[in-house]
Amino acid sequence: MFRKHVLAASADQRDGIDVAAAATVTVTSEAPGHPVEHAFDGRRGRGATRWVAGEAGDQELTLAFDAPQDIRQVTLEVEEDREARAQEVELAASTDGGRTFRVLVRQGYNFSPPGTTLEREEWAVGAEGVTHLRLRIVPDTGGRPCRATLTTLGLR
Repeated sequence: MFRKHVLAASADQRDGIDVAAAATVTVTSEAPGHPVEHAFDGRRGRGATRWVAGEAGDQELTLAFDAPQDIRQVTLEVEEDREARAQEVELAASTDGGRTFRVLVRQGYNFSPPGTTLEREEWAVGAEGVTHLRLRIVPDTGGRPCRATLTTLGLR
């Protein structure tokens, strides 16, 4: 008789890291009706829910994990349908409880509504033992007073 045991894929392998269950999120600000949890609700694409900063200027989201995480991929999605602007994001990871961070990705992109309004990135990062993940957003590199937005931040 042939013996076997089928192992179901864990939620981390199938759907990514459940940030609500695995981390505490800190954010510099959020607008009423657009809380940071919208960035982690799994909705993507045009018209999806989103986090919007409560004030203009640079913003920071930090995920403090309950236990160290191995992060293979990060998905980031931003929709901007109102203002033309050049945005820069920096993703950094800490493996020492948030004392020091290593930059994983730094990238800029331009929005020019009504044409270019949606930016979607999937970054292979290969970061192991991550205790903290930090996303810094400069909503307009030209210094205009713009508010940062984030439609999706997904981790695998």
